[in-house]
Order: sequence, then structure tokens, then C-alpha cells
Amino acid sequence: MKKVRIGGASAFYGDSQLAARQLVDKGDIDYLVFDYLAEITMGILAKAKARDERQGYAVEFVTVAMQDVISDCAEKGIKVIANAGGVNVPACVTALQALCTDKGLDLKIAGVYGDDLSDRQAELAADLIEMETGAPLPEKLASLNVYLGAQPIAEALSAGADIIVTGRVVDSAVVIGPMMHEYGWQQDNYDALAQAALAGHILECGAQCTGGNFTDWHLVPDFSTMSYPVAEFSEDATFEICIPPNTGGLVNVGTVGEQMLYEIGDPANYLLPDVACDFTAVNLQASGTDRVHVSGARGRAPGQYYKACATWIDGYRLMGMAFIGGPRAAEKARSSLNAWVQRTEREFEKRGLEGYRDTCLEVIGAESTYGPHAKASDTREVMAKYGLHHNSREALGFASREFAYLATSAAPGMSGFGGGRAQPSPLIRVHSALLEKSKVPVTVQLGDQILSQTTYESESSDAAAGERYSNISITGSSELVSVPLEKLAYARSGDKGDIANIGVIARKPEYLPWLYQQLTAKAVADYFAHLVKGRVDRYELPGINGFNFLMREALGGGGSASLRIDPQAKAYAQMLLSMEVKIPEPMS
Repeated sequence: MKKVRIGGASAFYGDSQLAARQLVDKGDIDYLVFDYLAEITMGILAKAKARDERQGYAVEFVTVAMQDVISDCAEKGIKVIANAGGVNVPACVTALQALCTDKGLDLKIAGVYGDDLSDRQAELAADLIEMETGAPLPEKLASLNVYLGAQPIAEALSAGADIIVTGRVVDSAVVIGPMMHEYGWQQDNYDALAQAALAGHILECGAQCTGGNFTDWHLVPDFSTMSYPVAEFSEDATFEICIPPNTGGLVNVGTVGEQMLYEIGDPANYLLPDVACDFTAVNLQASGTDRVHVSGARGRAPGQYYKACATWIDGYRLMGMAFIGGPRAAEKARSSLNAWVQRTEREFEKRGLEGYRDTCLEVIGAESTYGPHAKASDTREVMAKYGLHHNSREALGFASREFAYLATSAAPGMSGFGGGRAQPSPLIRVHSALLEKSKVPVTVQLGDQILSQTTYESESSDAAAGERYSNISITGSSELVSVPLEKLAYARSGDKGDIANIGVIARKPEYLPWLYQQLTAKAVADYFAHLVKGRVDRYELPGINGFNFLMREALGGGGSASLRIDPQAKAYAQMLLSMEVKIPEPMS
């Protein structure tokens, strides 16, 4: 059967400069794909374009990644797809064309755009009601984009494009598009599209499926020569995740399964512009050394809406920390931080300024983030971390300058001022909504030629119930012992705005009944009660013996809207792995 190999070279804007070279040299790939655009990145790029019309795209895609490998990609016939266009796809295309001229290359470069709706804010405001809260669209936005799908990418490939640059597309579109083109999958071949979407989701975070952030990180051979992932597709839409030879990563059912559960909600209703996916029956099987075979994703019609994402500025925040050492270090940190907050608020009142809108004071090293589960009661060195939210940049500037008084006017042992004063920065919030596809014309351009300007409308379908566990029962009367969840399961956590998720996979099938009975939504909600204020739901994935927990109002606003040390739930799974679970003595 025809095989197609896709290498994932970037998980975010700022990822490794060496990933593309590894995949081009060692990956035996047909496509090299990059994911650059997180929600907040769009606001940052929009700000850059406002300063300079030539900016607004992922500049390092051109100046670093393509500068390094574009000649080799041309020689080997490797096609490149990246959402590096940000809010200025034409500028990114122009920069690539200049690079090709400089290197004497004749490559066809396509642009896909239409996602940036910032100039249509007034027209569309009434449609863009926040999905979770029902709030109206804020008046002053930093950015406004919809997440486009894969069809325009497939069109550009069919027209002969060698490099495709897009604006905001769903992360998996850079994989779905090539598969539609290579295998001729039509828009209603939903099961095949769901498989491609799953592959895209697994690749989108780069090395997170090849040992990065893996629960059993100690088994990864060599982080210094970390592997970047390759998905090898077959015509039947199954695929294998593997790595380039002689690299230091790891691929097994755990690494792939964790990434599969990363940052998804209901696994039976993972909604994309091209397909609505059901991952509850996905099967992962080791198929060789550092190879995992993936099958079982199911799809259906995706519906009539794009997800829209706006970013907006809601005042300012000040974030920083200082080192404190010696006996009772945590107590000293709390005393000093609280004194500083009280001192500055008292001065705000004198100056006719309002108080802080929010404060977050955490003692790193004393397990502040663990709340009632903390165990570090007598540590002798900590980082006193602060996060402050205020409407006034000037107020936070005063607070930043006044922080230094603690060095000689508070508890002893404070250090770490050499890095200079923390600076106030905009507090950026995300507003997510749905927008009818019929209202978003998408442009596909190849060179100077407009290939199409069209809308991509879809049929609607009902939500799927998905596979669920049946006949889950606990048998036997052995004496029970308590063990940390880490002994029984893999786990990975992530974020979407103020929503966190934790995916959990049983290490062995025999552990599943005990996890099913004890790792309930209520148990997880109780465990995270000090951090999570909203509802916690548990979803089931029998295909991989897994669960996905979705936690709302979980991150203090999330991302750059949060004052917490962990605003993206990166450590939530690691926290949960310390939770005690009871199992029979022989299993322990």
C-alpha cells in the first residue's frame, strides 16, 4: 500500500531550532509540518503587525527553520505546510519568496487566509457570544480569528504547491490536508478524516508524543538528542507513530496515549471544521521498537460553525519572584509578600487609586500549588512568587519599584534581585465563540494567482455518545493497600482558556476497575478543590483503558489572564499522580 510520512517539527512559536533538520535528514518524510499558533500568540502577532505592516507572522519560520532546510526540502521533494502566517499570510509568503530567490530555488508557495476577521468586528459582534459564559464580544480587541480547516490546504497541494503558509487553522489541518490530497479522500469520508485528525493531534505538540512530558520520563533514552515524531500513513487511514533512527526519544503506547488525551474535551465529540471525531474506541498497539499502530477513530459531519477566538486586554499584570533561604523560609516568604501588598495598597489609597483587582501569592518549594496535599512543611529555601492584577500600569510600576524595599526591610534571607525589576504587561483574555462557516470566505493563493475565494460549508450531525465501559466490577476479597496513582496509570494535563483537562490511562487492564470506582469526577473535583471552582466531568475511552477529566474555572483565567505559577495546567496531572488509590495487596 502507498505510504505517506509526515514529520512534526514544531509545537509552538519558539520550539526547537533543530527539529526540522533532524526530520529532513533522518525522517525519510514526504511532508514537513509546523504548528506555531496558540491563542495568545495571535494577539502578540496582531500587535506586531500594528507596529509594522510587514510583520504579524512567525518570522523564525523563515529566518531559522526554512533558512536551514528549504534547499534540502526542494532537493528531496519534501513539501512544507505551516500555520506560520499568523495574521499576515501575504507577508510570510513574500519573505519565503525572497528566501527562494536568495538560494536560487524555484518553488511554488501558496497562502491560505481569511481567518483574520479583525476588520469585521462591528459586523460580526452580535454573532460572537462567548461559548462558556454567554458574554458579549468585548469592544476593544487585540485579535479576532476563526480556526479554518484542511480543505484549502488540500486544494493548494492539488494545484502543485511546494510550500503552504496558512493563518489560523486547527492544529491538525496541516496533516488532514496532505492526506486528503494524497489519498483522494472526499469531504464525506469521515472515518478517514477522523484518523487524519487524530494523527494531526498527536503530531501537533512535537516531542510530546515521543517522550516529552511523559509520565515515565526517566525511561526516555536521551533528552539531549530528543526525537521529533513521524506519522506513517497507509491507504486504509491507519497510521504508525515512529521516530527517526538514532535519536533519543521514545515511542510506546503510553507516550502516544498521553498525547492523544492532551487538551481535548469530550473524546466522543472532538469537533473540527472538517470532521467531528469520536476517539473513544481508538486502539493503540506496539508494532515494533519505537512504533505504535493507531486505528479506530470514527468521524461524522462536522457542523456549520467555525470556532472563533478573540483576544482582548483587561488591565495589566505584574509577575515576579525572589529567593528566600534559611529556617522557616516559607513563613518568611508569606510574611514579606503580604507586607508588600498591604504597603502598596495603602499607598494606592493615598493616591486615589483603586486596589488590586486580584493577587496570587505562592511559595514555590513549599508546595503552595498542592494546597491541602502539600508535604513540604520544613523547607529551607523557597521562591516567593507574586502575581498582581490592576487596571493601572502606573500602579503596578510603583509596586514593582517598591518590591526592593523587602531586601532590607523585611524577613531575612531574601535574594535574587539581580535580574532587574519585573515590568507590568497587558493581561490578555481569550473570548471563544462560534461563527457560521457561510460568513467566512477563505482565499487560496498560489504565487500571484487566486485559486479560490469560497466558503466551506458542512452538514450538521448530532453529538455522539461514544463507547463506554460495561461490566466494570471489582472481585476478590484481598486486603487493600493504598498506592499513588502513578503506580497504576499514565497521566497528561493541558489547558484551553480557563478549562483544564487531565487524561489518565491505566497501565494494565486489571487496574481499570479500581480506577473506574475510585477516580470519579467527584474524587478529582475534591482533590483539586483548592484550584478548581467549576464543574468537573469524567469521560470514558475504553479503547485505551482511559479517562479524560475536564475541569472548568480551573486556571484563574488561564494563560496570560492568570496570575498563577501554572496557568496552563502543565503540572495538574503530576499532582493527580500523587493521589492515593486502594488496590488489592497482590497488585501492589
